[in-house]
Amino acid sequence: MDAYTACHRFGLGPRPQELSRAARDPQRWLLAQIDRRAPIPANLADLPSSSEILSALHEARRSGTKTTQRAVRRRYRKAFTQELGVRARHMVASDRPLRERMVRFWSNHFTVSTTKSAIAPALGAYEREVIRPHVFGRFEDMLVAATRHPAMISYLDNDLSFGEKTRIGQRRKRGLNENLARELLELHTLGVDGGYTQHDVRELAKVLTGWSHSGRYGLARRKHLKVDSVSFRFFSAVHEPGTKTVLGRQYPENGVAEGRAVLAHLARHPATARVVATKLARHFVADDPPRAIIERLTRTFLDTDGDLAALTRALVRSPEAWASPLSKIKTPYELVIATLRAFDHADFSTKHLVGSLRELGQYPFSALSPAGWPDTTDAWIGPESLMRRLAWVRAATRRLPRTLDPMQIAEATLGPALSPRTLEAIEAAPSGQVGLVMVLASPEFQRR
Repeated sequence: MDAYTACHRFGLGPRPQELSRAARDPQRWLLAQIDRRAPIPANLADLPSSSEILSALHEARRSGTKTTQRAVRRRYRKAFTQELGVRARHMVASDRPLRERMVRFWSNHFTVSTTKSAIAPALGAYEREVIRPHVFGRFEDMLVAATRHPAMISYLDNDLSFGEKTRIGQRRKRGLNENLARELLELHTLGVDGGYTQHDVRELAKVLTGWSHSGRYGLARRKHLKVDSVSFRFFSAVHEPGTKTVLGRQYPENGVAEGRAVLAHLARHPATARVVATKLARHFVADDPPRAIIERLTRTFLDTDGDLAALTRALVRSPEAWASPLSKIKTPYELVIATLRAFDHADFSTKHLVGSLRELGQYPFSALSPAGWPDTTDAWIGPESLMRRLAWVRAATRRLPRTLDPMQIAEATLGPALSPRTLEAIEAAPSGQVGLVMVLASPEFQRR
């Protein structure tokens, strides 16, 4: 049963022969995938950077005609859709599924969304630039990278935040925007019960004034300046002067370094450690995870200064993570990827992928709030969502070769988790296609 847990809970669902490879030593198989030095995969590294995408969009808005603007937006929307296909194909073919699951976990923790249309084409690049390089690195480094990225700055409107005591702020009658500061405290670090107050939110918003970028909403004199690279830029002219106090600590006037100092403190705070530990345990173990694993992961986070490789090793070695198979439901995205991996089908249509995810209610990078996609069973399982899943499974199996043996797929994918009830349903199926429906619709496949 441990091999099933390794492949479904910690991985993305097994490819052919993967279950048997993991069965030799499931924990060792997972631990071997934790490598902070692993490079960005070549098929992802060759995709356009966020700077390239946002610069082109900015220049089209700044100096192009409406026809040019539409053409540029259309080009990068198409590129974004293509990237969704490349990203999914990499997950389907990957022999390091634990790394890919961690990429998705942290991408959801530091959510940016297509609900802010101006940054939508760059969100795949955001994940490649912020999440992938740090997934087994230090939490502080990922936190800083996310907070500085133009996509996050625009998504949470920090490029529209002006120091109230600055000349520009007073002249434009613009003040603080608290969105980034609030989500940093509530979602990215301390958590809603982390002990901060509204005063801390406002003070942190003051600290972060000036954290912007040179793109569409940046403060560069864009009528006279061509922006060749949209990237993080600190604008001292809108930075609120004076000493700020966040969580009882004073931060004297020090420009961009004020924000770095606050982020360093937040990254090491015990409340942050507990938030991260609880989210990991909830994602990998149970909707209501045992206290013991939360305490163990919290201590590991604090003892290692937020070393995410050490934290992942502690998670894999925790007995609670192996104790309750089938306790989590696969999200729609996980279900689609697991299905493609089960049939070793990396040569799929991006159009079908995107259509499937829209139909199932989890189009990538489109969470409705900065909290990201929910990670509990009740969010994904209800009468309507179950019907959509079953309809999708039926449609997916119709496109598979009729020569496939459902029993072989079941044994290779579910192994020791295959229940007598599911086995009986597969054997009683009137056709191979119906047998495959029984495999993919089974609780053992739908859960992890």
